[in-house]
Parts: sequence; C-alpha cells; structure tokens
Amino acid sequence: MTQDNANYRPVVFRDRSAGYAFLTRSTATSDRTIEWDDGETYPLVEVEISSESHPFYTGRARVVDSEGQVAKFERRYGDDQAPPDDKD
Repeated sequence: MTQDNANYRPVVFRDRSAGYAFLTRSTATSDRTIEWDDGETYPLVEVEISSESHPFYTGRARVVDSEGQVAKFERRYGDDQAPPDDKD
C-alpha cells in the first residue's frame, strides 16, 4: 500500500547555531522562504541542532572522566568502613 504524499517537496533546513543549511526533500512546512544557490526560492525550516553542530558528529563531545568520578566518590564516602569480617 502506497501513501500519496502530495506535500513532499524540496525544503531548506538551516542550523541556527552553526549557520549551516542544506536542501533536501521533506513534508515540513514553513512560512519563511530562502533563495538557494540555484536561484530558486524554497521553504526554510530552522533547526536547533544538526550534524554540523551536534557534538557527537563534530568530535567535540565531552569525555567523561570516570577515574575522576571514582576518586570523587571515594573522597565523599571514603573507604573508612571496612567490610565486616566473616568469623567462622
């Protein structure tokens, strides 16, 4: 069964934080338009994050310092309490 997507058309998506824009096909709607490099005018959909600004794709992801977290835990709760001795 096929579905008729009459509103499937070229749309420009622009990443607000990176200023990166790309032209693709979508059913997304927008009142704003932009003139693209080919001279045509397309609907413009602004997005908060894309592959240009997402830390996972850009390689700017924060590395979690698990060793530092362990040290912080040990400082907070300490190793003062020795485990109970098993007396058999």
